[in-house]
Amino acid sequence: MRLLLIRHGQTPSNVLGALDTAHPGAPLTELGLAQAAAIPRALRDEQVDAVFASTLLRTQLTAEPLARHVGVETKVRDGLHEIEAGSLEMRTDRQSQHTYMGTVLSWGAGDLSARFPGGPSGSEFFDRYDAAIERIADEHDGTVAVFSHGAAIRVWVAGRARNISARFAAENHLENTGVVVLNGDPGLGWIAESWTGVPLGGPLLEDVAADDPTGEAV
Repeated sequence: MRLLLIRHGQTPSNVLGALDTAHPGAPLTELGLAQAAAIPRALRDEQVDAVFASTLLRTQLTAEPLARHVGVETKVRDGLHEIEAGSLEMRTDRQSQHTYMGTVLSWGAGDLSARFPGGPSGSEFFDRYDAAIERIADEHDGTVAVFSHGAAIRVWVAGRARNISARFAAENHLENTGVVVLNGDPGLGWIAESWTGVPLGGPLLEDVAADDPTGEAV
């Protein structure tokens, strides 16, 4: 199976640096819509068989242009949503951002019990994200595009790809519509083929001024 884990397009919360993880979540900005529109051309060499999105609005809006282009319906799947921020929800201060990202990235290094007030543990996160990916793999064995979220993608890849370390995931950004491409399956494991931190449409679609903690290097 070829798995394209694509981060959603830019939202107003990304611009503000807000830890926005609750449902239904923010829509896309004008730039976010442009980022989404650029995805079909950027993936023109991929034979995408299916398109999935999380239960948050921003991933579904980002997935629409690709799903329309390849002639499939976006399948919304529980379990692919962003890591819940708990008591840090919608906070924009630097300390809260560091607490959130430092905690969740520690899961990729094996500290699965770490959590902040109101948030999940690493074990809880991996259980629900693994279940979502396993269900997708049961349904498709070709190339699948999964639209998800910055922290969730970085942490899950760090914990499940055999060639990506927690340190790499922490030190490498994943901007809006950045993509991590993996090959493998839930049983045999995953190998990351590429980690493209810039938007799929190219660096001109990157907002370098945005304070975007879940996509930035830590």
